[in-house]
Amino acid sequence: MKTFYTIISVPLLTLLTGCMPMIHPPGEKNNSAQLSETVFLTEDGANLPIRHWLPETDPHAILIALHGFNDYSHFFQKPGEYFSKQGIACFAYDQRGFGAAPKRGLWAGGAAYTHDLQTLVRLLKQRYPDRPVYLLGESMGGAIVITAMNQANMPAVDGIILAAPALWARSTMPWYQTSLLWTLAHSMPWLTLTGKGVKVMPSDNIEMLRALGRDPWVIKATRVETIYGLTDLMDEAFNSAPLLHANTLMLYGEKDEIIPKKPTYAFLQTFLAADATDKTVAFYQHGYHMLLRDLQAPTAWKDIAEWINNKPEKLPSGADNRAREILAGLIPQTKNEKN
Repeated sequence: MKTFYTIISVPLLTLLTGCMPMIHPPGEKNNSAQLSETVFLTEDGANLPIRHWLPETDPHAILIALHGFNDYSHFFQKPGEYFSKQGIACFAYDQRGFGAAPKRGLWAGGAAYTHDLQTLVRLLKQRYPDRPVYLLGESMGGAIVITAMNQANMPAVDGIILAAPALWARSTMPWYQTSLLWTLAHSMPWLTLTGKGVKVMPSDNIEMLRALGRDPWVIKATRVETIYGLTDLMDEAFNSAPLLHANTLMLYGEKDEIIPKKPTYAFLQTFLAADATDKTVAFYQHGYHMLLRDLQAPTAWKDIAEWINNKPEKLPSGADNRAREILAGLIPQTKNEKN
């Protein structure tokens, strides 16, 4: 029996050690980062396509939007148009490995994504030195924003908006899911998965979902090693909860079938227990994962614009009241709150 296990384990170990999930990081920094009308040129010479939506007059706030996994900057088209009419200048770029950015389908690593964001913040602060700068991250973009904000070299920003941030860390996944991911990532990292047969509803906006299915820039088949890299990022974002002290607006749809409630609620418990100052959480009863593109998206847009422009005590939609009601049963009150 011992001989049998030796016979099958040696080739298996060779296979697993011979295949590792790869990170495809930026190259050598050989030039100064620059920003043109259509391209965000990074320090290593990568051309990241960028879109912008500008008010007709001088903006009174700047918003940088980061797309989610397998998506690209086009995700912000309608929100960007809306916010620009509220006096907010919006910028969104294709992150490395996504959309029309270099090395399509390959994971650049969390450090690369956060560094690119930090670089763009510096460039836009130079262009608009007297305007407040806000960050908005949807899903994977939210995880990148959270991770970047906890780094010492992050330029100061005036607030962050997290729209259904990707927080499904390994510590909140079932063991069989993490085991399968590890095995595939260390044996067949090049394997691509399409998600066909997985019955989840990312949004109630069916017309929008069909358009994404026809969009050639939206990635449809994903390498296992890229999923593994995303999971590493979600781990880091989830574990950053007690360290995140930024002025924050977090949005979550109660019908989200992509990022489950368990990791989201667990993150919020730690996030708010550490320090609830300048932190607003909004739960949308009829919202799905793609909150900014759902049928009720304009409700979320209005909340975000109001939060940026007027810093209200309560959001127009009342979604913050809804969140407080739900979280009240999850997060113990302090003595001061009870009194």
